[in-house]
Amino acid sequence: TLQSRHVVSMGAFKRWLDDFKPADRGIGKEVNYIGEFSSEDHKHLDTKEALGKDEYTNTTVAVKTEDGGVALIPEETGLKRNLSGRHIQLIALGGSIGTGLFIGSGQNLATGGPGSLMLGFIIVAVCVILTMLSLGELTAVLPVSGSFCTYSVRFLDPSWGFAMGWNYWLQWLAAFPLEATAVTIVISFWDKDETVPRGVWVAIYLVLMMSIHLVGVRGYGEFEFLAALIKILGCIGFIIACVVIDVGGSPRGEYLGAHSWHHPPPFLNGFKGFCSVFITAAFAYSGTEIVGIAAAESSNPRKYIPRATKQVVGRVLLFYIVSILMITFIVPSDTKSLMGDSNDPSSSPFVIALQQGQINALPQIFNAIILISALSVGNASVYGGSRTLLSLAELGMAPKIFTYVDRKGRPLPAMFVSFLFGLLGFLIYASDPNTIFDWLLSISGLSVIFSWGSTCLAHIRFRKAWLLQGNTLAQLPYKSPFGIIGAIIGLILNFLIIAAAFYSGAWPIGEGNMTSNDRANSFFESMISLIIVLAVFGAHKLYTRSRVVHMNEIDVQTGRRDPVSLEVLEQERAEERAKPFILKLKDFFF
Repeated sequence: TLQSRHVVSMGAFKRWLDDFKPADRGIGKEVNYIGEFSSEDHKHLDTKEALGKDEYTNTTVAVKTEDGGVALIPEETGLKRNLSGRHIQLIALGGSIGTGLFIGSGQNLATGGPGSLMLGFIIVAVCVILTMLSLGELTAVLPVSGSFCTYSVRFLDPSWGFAMGWNYWLQWLAAFPLEATAVTIVISFWDKDETVPRGVWVAIYLVLMMSIHLVGVRGYGEFEFLAALIKILGCIGFIIACVVIDVGGSPRGEYLGAHSWHHPPPFLNGFKGFCSVFITAAFAYSGTEIVGIAAAESSNPRKYIPRATKQVVGRVLLFYIVSILMITFIVPSDTKSLMGDSNDPSSSPFVIALQQGQINALPQIFNAIILISALSVGNASVYGGSRTLLSLAELGMAPKIFTYVDRKGRPLPAMFVSFLFGLLGFLIYASDPNTIFDWLLSISGLSVIFSWGSTCLAHIRFRKAWLLQGNTLAQLPYKSPFGIIGAIIGLILNFLIIAAAFYSGAWPIGEGNMTSNDRANSFFESMISLIIVLAVFGAHKLYTRSRVVHMNEIDVQTGRRDPVSLEVLEQERAEERAKPFILKLKDFFF
């Protein structure tokens, strides 16, 4: 009847409103937690002794049982662990492939040449791989929310952790309106006359992102799963198409080979051209580390995170390095459209490469993939920014209001701030869109380097503290294959990338034809993130008088979520070693 339908509708509406109420926090509230106690005797939980420091509130509580073991109980949090293995793996494989690669790499090819572009992306790739393997070890044993700032606070220095948390939040805050700008750039490929105002597309972008995240973490995971799958298939198709074009199998019918590596020369503008690549390369790879943030909302981080971090190797080699290599074979660095501003969709080297083959449909299809990529990175921006702000608030480093999580596991106040800053996308009307794109790219690109370097340093100190406190490496759910040496190399590479960006900003290409104001603008545009990090770190240091955490004070227990015993871990490793070599190779890359 009409009345019964009205009652059902009102009941559904009431449940929808109730979802916005505060989550029921407390031990054992999260029904999706699949961890087990390492001790079979659960009755000792009534007399548990907490390990670690209780200020790290958004973590699993590790407890010592009377039999001397360590028992694990669900963390006191309102977040939902609804990200499954397929979500984590696709987020790792294709989650961060976006406009930094598809659009930003064009100008670097024009200013640095194919040699500088390839070398820069390879160096940053090595840095990313080593950093992700270190992050995989940390997040497998300590899957805490806001991993980057939490690790820095616990293993390095509270002031540095404060700076890293706000720096990482700023990175995603800048990336969100940046992708709104990128959406308008990509759509103008089809709507050159701006039949639909660009502000309409920005508004649609913001509404779409808001709708996805109001679904909860499952909405983020499902959208990223589909978007990453499309991007991966698109990159594979792009590489195949480029091979056909290069060998003369396209309608153009001309063999290209590696001609563009000889004419013009592979390295342009000398060392300056080489250094100019790094900020764009860093932005292109940024987002890879979001797997560390997602670990806190993964149903089984011990199993899923190591597998996802290892797959980064295959993703970096295939979707970045091979794609860039094919572009350098097909698109000469003196192509005029490459020198168009970053507000021009035709300046994408990926689209130009397909246009070179004179296959009419492919540029249209790939431009649609670039559009999906922009939406995907925007989706990740809201997720990464809101979870980082939540973690900062729970560490007492941000206003308490941002600890609010509703019954659907949504940190609503933190999400609202991200959406609010998304309105910066409408500045396309107030200023030159190209200037906005470049500044947001600089903020977002270099910021991630500090997060990567801090992760490597945190991994080094964690390993030393872990062994110092009587633990063995065999007790770690996952060990980075390169260990501390890999983390040290990763840390050094991060320093070198920052130094290269500093040099590129201080002595830019064409400095002889620039005014003093232009040079100052170039420097601050390149190094704005460094200035922000040092200012925030120094202010917090002066205010709190914090000190570097001593090795014997480092807390390696709080946040551990190891649902199996050492015996089970050894059994799993033995099964892994018994696999045929071809399966091991597949697991390492994919």
